[in-house]
Formats: sequence, C-alpha cells, structure tokens
Amino acid sequence: MSDWSGFDRRGAPPPIFVPAYLPPEALAGVRTRRVFALILDLVLVSILSFALWVVLAVLTFGLSLLLLPPLFPLVAFFYNGLTISSWRMATPGMQAMDLEMRLVDGQRTPFLNAAVHAVLFYFSTMFLPIFLVSFFAEGKRCLHDILAGVIVIRRPI
Repeated sequence: MSDWSGFDRRGAPPPIFVPAYLPPEALAGVRTRRVFALILDLVLVSILSFALWVVLAVLTFGLSLLLLPPLFPLVAFFYNGLTISSWRMATPGMQAMDLEMRLVDGQRTPFLNAAVHAVLFYFSTMFLPIFLVSFFAEGKRCLHDILAGVIVIRRPI
C-alpha cells in the first residue's frame, strides 16, 4: 500500500503528525540536498532579478534605476510561491535534487504557505544558528519549515 508520499508504509498506524511516520528513506540526505538546491535556486533568482532589472531599466529609459525597490526579495517571493505551489511541488533547484515540499498532512503546499516559507527562510538567514534546529527537530525540519507547516522530503522514485 502506498500513501501520499509514495513511500511504502505497511502496518503503520494512520498518521497523526506525518513527519513522525515518514519512512527513513523519505528523509535520507534531505539536509545536504537542500543546501545544493538552495545554491541552484539563489543563482536562478539572481539571474531572474537581474533580467527584470535590465528590462525595467530599458522600458523606463533608466528612470526606474532611481525608484526601483530591491527586486531580489520580490522575485524570490513569487519564485518560491509559484514553483512550490505548482504540480511539481518544488523549485527548480529542489527538482534537481529530487526534493519536494508538502504540508505536514501530505497535501500540496498552497501559494501562501510556500511564499511565507520563503520569507521566513530569507529572514532566518540573518540568524544562522536558527538552522541548527533541523538537527534536533523531528523530520529534519528547519524552524521556518515548522512555522510554515511544511516538510521537505525526497521525491519518491
């Protein structure tokens, strides 16, 4: 029998808090893969932000260079929100690392949860010790995962 994650859990009781009942292979290597996925996604968001900056500068004849707010946070917000809430349930970097993000009950992550997760993640990068929570939390979840109500797992094969 296969559950929402695609991993086989024969004889397991119905999940109350899903991360407690995930099989070990669903979380194997998730932390390392998330770091590499983050690097890929940061490169992609930087490229998208720069391209948007150039397009806006050309369209406004350079006037937007004086008035433009920082584009990176805005692009990252929509990049994470739209890609994680899509049918693939992952950013391109996460897809490359065979990861996907779901709500803790196994449902697809809605746009708002995915976008809030991104905001919390970028906020938590200012306080790096916060990432140590993943070493102690159930399901290898970071603090921003817990606050957004999501879990990152390996994509089932």
